[in-house]
Amino acid sequence: MQFGIFTVGDVTADPTTGRTPTEHERIKAMVTIARKAEEVGLDVFATGEHHNPPFVPSSPTTMLGHIAATTERLILSTSTTLITTNDPVKIAEDFAMLQHLADGRVDLMMGRGNTGPVYPWFGEDIRQGIPLAIEKYALLHKLWREDVVDWEGKFRTPLQGFTSTPRPLDGTPPFVWHGSIRSPEIAEQAAYYGDGFFANNIFWPKEHFQKLIRLYRKRYAHYGHGTPEQAIVGLGGQAFMRKNSQDAVREFRPYFDNAPVYGHGPSLEEFTEQTPLVVGSPQEVIDKTLSFRDSFGDYQRQLFLMDHAGLPLKTVLEQLDLLGEEVVPVLRKEFASLRAAGVPDGPVHPTAAARTDDTAKEV
Repeated sequence: MQFGIFTVGDVTADPTTGRTPTEHERIKAMVTIARKAEEVGLDVFATGEHHNPPFVPSSPTTMLGHIAATTERLILSTSTTLITTNDPVKIAEDFAMLQHLADGRVDLMMGRGNTGPVYPWFGEDIRQGIPLAIEKYALLHKLWREDVVDWEGKFRTPLQGFTSTPRPLDGTPPFVWHGSIRSPEIAEQAAYYGDGFFANNIFWPKEHFQKLIRLYRKRYAHYGHGTPEQAIVGLGGQAFMRKNSQDAVREFRPYFDNAPVYGHGPSLEEFTEQTPLVVGSPQEVIDKTLSFRDSFGDYQRQLFLMDHAGLPLKTVLEQLDLLGEEVVPVLRKEFASLRAAGVPDGPVHPTAAARTDDTAKEV
């Protein structure tokens, strides 16, 4: 089981001080957070992709390439790569290059994003969101697996005798997750290719995501990739912790109440009851996260959103200390003891896995 964090890279005012970090400060903070994630023993750091204020991560591979140079074992991923508005050729080249720089510590998550105006900014039509995602990923999948590609589709110019360069590291493309919060077509796409399906279940009740994950598992088996239980599933989550639950609620409430995404809506208590958000003690985070297995079955990757809503960097780093020292070690042990036979581990590139094994032998 892999544990990590993902960031949406929002630049949000701290409601307790009124101060808004600069874009420079926020970008640097995200890098610091990634390094801290490795320091406290997490497995994955993932960044979103956004092209509009108040978000800063418009170039995920640039950020991840920088982080790769300053980390040793952290898996570097995206919590959204906009397959609809990016060119598959550029995605193929960028992430293959990142694979080489990071010695295989790379995967990515395909998504359509949740910002309508981004489509025309990149010359696309939001009404074609699903067809764009399907066609563009079909091309990307081909580019990573065939040395010479001839291709023709609806949404871009044809390719004739094209070779994407560099080729994937050791001939193995990055593992791909398909992320969705609402679209069964994306669950079907993930199942068709035998890729991973990531349910970013941070905003809606679990019943909604249970339907999508059940569909993905069923169709994964239908396409001959394995049993439904062997399908590769990832989940999102949110947490804010203090040693004392009352302190956590008191401290986090102003951030929740003023957050751009869910502020001024349901109360903190309503939101924590109906979604995966946990505001409380480390033990409460452990208990709620373990309950995800009851809802969704065994799964391979758990990512937490920890650095949003204007939380200052110092507070986020304190949260990561709690996550790495008190929460994740218990979750690793408990999930391992509960996991059914035959359920696969989280995806790791063979080169990165071999490098980790060699390091372990040296120690």
